[in-house]
Amino acid sequence: MRYAQIRKYDVANGPGIRTSIFVTGCTHRCPNCFNAEYQDFNFGDIWTEKQTEEIIEYLNDDVVTGLTLLGGEPFQNSLELTKVLNEVKKHTDKSIWAYSGYTFEQIMKDEEKKELLKLCDVLVDGLYIDRLKDLRLKFRGSSNQRIIDVKKSIDEGSVVLIEI
Repeated sequence: MRYAQIRKYDVANGPGIRTSIFVTGCTHRCPNCFNAEYQDFNFGDIWTEKQTEEIIEYLNDDVVTGLTLLGGEPFQNSLELTKVLNEVKKHTDKSIWAYSGYTFEQIMKDEEKKELLKLCDVLVDGLYIDRLKDLRLKFRGSSNQRIIDVKKSIDEGSVVLIEI
């Protein structure tokens, strides 16, 4: 897995001050993607144990409220991110948000992606659709995207939205 950046303190991608991982690689190719250069699976640096340790250190900072996964497409890096999150969860219980062009329903049909999803608390799902762009929305770019409570949705067998 490759990543483009790690933000120790990020206030744009979820509530509070969060640590964010921007993985690279995405085949969705949403028109006017805000991270178009991160679509390339060969862009960025190779993820190592050093980056996992760095993330854990950042998450242990009292001002950091959680971790956010973005890209690129996190769910096209599911196997590697599942390993990272399993390690992270051994050292912290802070919330984990993930952004994906896949919908909750699509992820639930793919066992590899579902394993990653089960480690997350919140999913912001759906492709970015430029004609539905709305700058007034919190934590999403277009009005088709949903902010989903992952645990409740899995338990109830249907999408449970979070109102923000």
